This record gives sequence, structure tokens and C-alpha cells, in this order.
Amino acid sequence: MSHPVSLRGAGLAALLGLLSCVPAVPLAAEGQVTAPVTARGATGAFDEAAFRSFVEMRTGRGEPVYWYCEGLVYAYPSGKPLMRMEGIDTARLWRDPAEPGVAKQLSRKTFFYRDLATGRVLTEYGGQPLAPIEYPYQFITYELRDGRVRTFVEQGRAPRVQRIGPGEDMQVRRVRGDYVFTAPLFLDFPVSGAERYQAFENYDFVVSGRAEADPATHRLSWLRYGDIPGVGKTVMHLVSWRIDRYADLPAPMREYLETRARPWMQPPADIAEIRALQAPQGQSPPQPASR
Repeated sequence: MSHPVSLRGAGLAALLGLLSCVPAVPLAAEGQVTAPVTARGATGAFDEAAFRSFVEMRTGRGEPVYWYCEGLVYAYPSGKPLMRMEGIDTARLWRDPAEPGVAKQLSRKTFFYRDLATGRVLTEYGGQPLAPIEYPYQFITYELRDGRVRTFVEQGRAPRVQRIGPGEDMQVRRVRGDYVFTAPLFLDFPVSGAERYQAFENYDFVVSGRAEADPATHRLSWLRYGDIPGVGKTVMHLVSWRIDRYADLPAPMREYLETRARPWMQPPADIAEIRALQAPQGQSPPQPASR
């Protein structure tokens, strides 16, 4: 299976921020660095312990980790529930020997919609197509600098490989011994002509200070306000938790991946696979191993 050059569900491009803490913007030329539009002047500085906790929570220690997400999409301003939303963000940690203090995340993610009553996977809504959100890969870099976590994301395929960043607005707090990592995103950028993409997102990761090494304590609450093409203004709320074995994902999620999205069953294997996915269209990237 070849991976698409363009991002499916591009009208929801801000979902790139889910679990990566930086927003997406229109694809730039290869090698161009694009600064995200985020909150400025955030407080809540990181130390080495907080940075290490965040990285291990988010990426694991080298083996694949699976962030399973589920929640609801509401109409705004009525608050009427419209559909369920479900997805997977799978990642692994990679360290570049040339940059021992920098954490590299190899990941891919997909999100889709289900009918509220039946759980059926939705491919249209109100007579309009409703595409899943699919990222064949994301290559994310985290670096601690002067109490801030600097985040860069690479995505896309040549000749339109894009590097997004730096994002520097994630905050950390201690609440009764737990780490709470918060990333608010205020998105506002042009998309075509006078049209602008505007949305708000907020991410709260919680890691228990009483058992930081236990992935069962890793949680995320995510909220988004913005448009879904063909649906209108919505509020999305997802909760997510980390699972360290593919077999422990909920059965409906595994069924979706195995029948509709097999490349998303595991993260990229290594940096060589990332570079293959960034190569011009027509080159076949490595395929995930069958399970």
C-alpha cells in the first residue's frame, strides 16, 4: 500500500496537534521551517525530571506504544452530540547518537468517526463525505532548553516535506504529586484567498507521580473547537490512555486497523522508514509486519 502525498481530512489539519503539541499549517516547500501560531508567554517551566517524565510518557523507551483515543463530537453552539470519534496514535522513541539530549518520536496516527447509536464507521455525514484523518508518519523532536520544551514536527513527502516549529508553549505543573502537562493552541492562519483556518485546542496529559514508570497511569484529555467540513462548527472532546501492547487495544479499534488501516497498526520501525516515507512518490516504503 502506498501512502498518500496529501493529508486526508485536510480541513481538520489541526488534529496534527493531537499528542504532538504543535498545529499543522499549509504544506511548505521542502526544508522550510514554519512557526506555529500558539499561545505566548506561557508559564510552568520544565526541569530535567519533568522533561524525562514527559518524553517517557509520550514515547515509551523504544518499543511501540499506543495512545488510544475515544470521545464525542458536538454541534456548536447547541451542544447536540453528532457522532463518536475514535483513533490511534502509535509511537516509539529513537535517540540520535549525535544528539543524546534530544528525544525523537517516530509516529503515525489515524482518527475516524462512528455512528452514535450503532457504532458503524461513518464515511459520510448529512450527504457529505467524511474522511478519516490519516498521517502516514510524523517525526517529532523534543528538546529541553532554558526551561521550555522545544518541539518540531516533520511531515509530508518530497518535494513538500515540511518542518513545523518551534512549539514552546507546553507547561508543566505538579498537582498533588502528579505531573500535568498542558498545551493550549490558538490556531489562526490563511488557507485560501481571504479564508482563514481558526480553531482552539487544549491538551492535558496527566502522569501519576506515585507510579511514573507505570504506563497505566498515563492519560490525556483533549478538547477542540473548530469546523469540520460539511458538518460545521463543532466541539470535540477525546480522552486517551497509553497501551503498551497492540493486543490490549479495544477489539473494535483492532478490527478497524486490520481491515481499513493496516499501516497504522504500529509506528515506523526506524529513522530509515521515516526517510523512505519522505522520499518522492513512487518509492515503496517498508510495510508494517503482519501480526
